[in-house]
Amino acid sequence: MKYRDWKIPYDPPEIPEALVQAGYAPLLAALLATRGMRTPAEADSFLHGSAALLPDPMLLLGMERAAARIRRAIETKESVAVFGDYDVDGITSTCLLTDYLRRQGVPCRAYIPDRILEGYGLNCAAVTALHEAGVSLIISVDCGITAIEETALANRLGMDMVITDHHECGEQAIPDAVAVVDPKQPGERYPNHGLAGVGVAFKLVCALEGDSALPLREYGDLVAIGTVADVMPLVGENRYLVAEGLAQINRAPRPGLRALLAECGALDKPVTATTVGFTLAPRINAAGRLGQTMVAAQLLLTHDDAEADQLAAGLCTLNRERQALEQQIWEEASLLAGRYPAESPLVLASDEWHQGVIGIAASRLSETFHLPAIMIRFDGERGKGSCRSFGGFNLYNALAACSEYLEGFGGHALAAGLTIRRENIDRFREALGAYYRSNPSDGLPELECEARIADPRLLSMENVAALQRLEPCGSGNPKPQLCMTGVRLVNVTPIGGGRHLRLHVTKAGYHFECIFFSCTAAELPVRAGEWIDLAFCPQLNEFRGRHSVQLLVTDLRPGEARALCRAILTHGSVSAWDTTDFCPIRTDFVRVWRWLSAPRSVALDELSARAPMGMHPVKLCLCLMVMAELGLVRTRLADDVLSVVPVPDCPKVELTDSRLLQQLRKDRHTV
Repeated sequence: MKYRDWKIPYDPPEIPEALVQAGYAPLLAALLATRGMRTPAEADSFLHGSAALLPDPMLLLGMERAAARIRRAIETKESVAVFGDYDVDGITSTCLLTDYLRRQGVPCRAYIPDRILEGYGLNCAAVTALHEAGVSLIISVDCGITAIEETALANRLGMDMVITDHHECGEQAIPDAVAVVDPKQPGERYPNHGLAGVGVAFKLVCALEGDSALPLREYGDLVAIGTVADVMPLVGENRYLVAEGLAQINRAPRPGLRALLAECGALDKPVTATTVGFTLAPRINAAGRLGQTMVAAQLLLTHDDAEADQLAAGLCTLNRERQALEQQIWEEASLLAGRYPAESPLVLASDEWHQGVIGIAASRLSETFHLPAIMIRFDGERGKGSCRSFGGFNLYNALAACSEYLEGFGGHALAAGLTIRRENIDRFREALGAYYRSNPSDGLPELECEARIADPRLLSMENVAALQRLEPCGSGNPKPQLCMTGVRLVNVTPIGGGRHLRLHVTKAGYHFECIFFSCTAAELPVRAGEWIDLAFCPQLNEFRGRHSVQLLVTDLRPGEARALCRAILTHGSVSAWDTTDFCPIRTDFVRVWRWLSAPRSVALDELSARAPMGMHPVKLCLCLMVMAELGLVRTRLADDVLSVVPVPDCPKVELTDSRLLQQLRKDRHTV
């Protein structure tokens, strides 16, 4: 299991009649209700949105000064540099603003720092080099809010700086630039604090144009890619921007995106937020990780189809190189991890690892070993490290507590970076381990299911197809996370060279195919034929022209019947869909009567282990309730402990006289 606990809503999901009457499929209506939309007007506003969701860019603090300074640069055709970042958000931000300024006739150069040689953000060497190249205005995108020293240098050199960013400002000073535009800076009144860096760059262009319509038509695709890749909340303005951008990509992709989709084999398929997150973004990111960011930037900027094809092929080659490096580093790190205590964060180091890839490897390491992981690449006596948390452990606080052994660090609770001298690594590892044991993490994360599907008919083709209306899905608007309990696992088939599994399950006579990625047969906690609980995201699958419902498995576990047993013992029964697979027959009652040769007290948590051999606890509870109705036993449930006492010298009864059993048998034939 991947999660320490599952939060399951056992009550049936609410399906607002108003939404159904308005034409919403029942499953979509239920999920909209769980997300706070119970009327057609609320649902329509969320799902479709409009340009009215785009606030006036001039509401952003500093935007008026930024727009005025850039207009002057456009009028006088100044030499301008757009200074970005090497991740997807930074690359799309850089390309958006660079392309716009070039269209205005401005001699504009794109500058993205080398991840390995320069690191993140503005740096004094780059500012000096741009000054020597004749640049008089630097506009930062997706970075710059902490560039106090670099802005001061630009001022001394007679250059102007306009900073656009979206990162936290905290309590630090704001750089002394001509203008600073950041929706998170103090005193900000702009309603959307969740803009990506590319979103802020887009609002700057809207301010320069005095309108949002043309910039959205020209650059909506870049805004969508950067916003999704940077995991910004897909609600309100962001959702509208991403939806419009994805529609633009699907309708008429720019040459670079068309070429990249073709190279990935995704050109003739609908492009969704998932396509961006798992297909486009990793490849664009690969260029930055390997110090060749301009390959990705040129791909997004080119208007030439032949050049786009060549650049897309090169980008995919870089991505394969990144994958190979990541796998090599991961294998080496996994072997190293076994040398250190299992109860301490992993602090691993090498002189050979690639600086641009160790962050991905650290994430894999933390997920595999269920521990915070820090991977350090040494260059001489000084090393740079990428840190990833696990289980809610506050990594930033931990680094602060051990900072006497570090030259520097930064980041947040879940991810951070550090610099350290070689002679301090053992003492740092020991100090971090001590801090971790004094401030333990929560261990495995908790899985929260949006709805429990008791009636498998809700997973029809029509209902699952209707869930596409929730797209674009991502942060703030996740893909539906559903679950079913009391499911029988029919068979298990390894696929993808054994790295993944195809499962077949059944619930109340309905059969489903499932795909469980990154889980091997050896890792599966159950065997075919057993009862399980299944957490999944439903999707439509097409294979050889045949469409079907497929369940994309998030996790599964041995059947946890405690809640259903409690409901049965308290109320006499539950949904027909929950009991149809467990309707008892006469031989089941015989086994339970023999099991009750003496009074028993059993905790619900132990019911599976202590039930008659092979009997599901739900079936046991149904047997007991039928027997209690007929006066054969007395049951009592207190503090999740079931007490059962056989009634001595009870008169002979007929099982068929039980109204509960009659209903169970009727339900079994009905469903």
